[in-house]
Amino acid sequence: MDEKLIPSLLKKLPGWAFNPEKKCIEKEFTFNSYLKNISFVNAVAWLANQSNHHPDMEISYNRCLIRLSTHDEGGVGQKDFDLAQKINQL
Repeated sequence: MDEKLIPSLLKKLPGWAFNPEKKCIEKEFTFNSYLKNISFVNAVAWLANQSNHHPDMEISYNRCLIRLSTHDEGGVGQKDFDLAQKINQL
């Protein structure tokens, strides 16, 4: 995907940002408890498996950082935006 298109596509995804160093889009989610965070991670895992597109996730007590990239495209692709939209709906 042409990196020039990414900012306009991100306008439809509140909280997501482009990380040019990692060639991904990313968003940090925070929760009131560990169990709410883990429930969210499990829901993301389910969506990712259904989409056959698996994000990188960094998990701590009440925080989850999700990074999406399409390795076949060498960076961000449409699959990333599609999955990010589904994740935002959780």
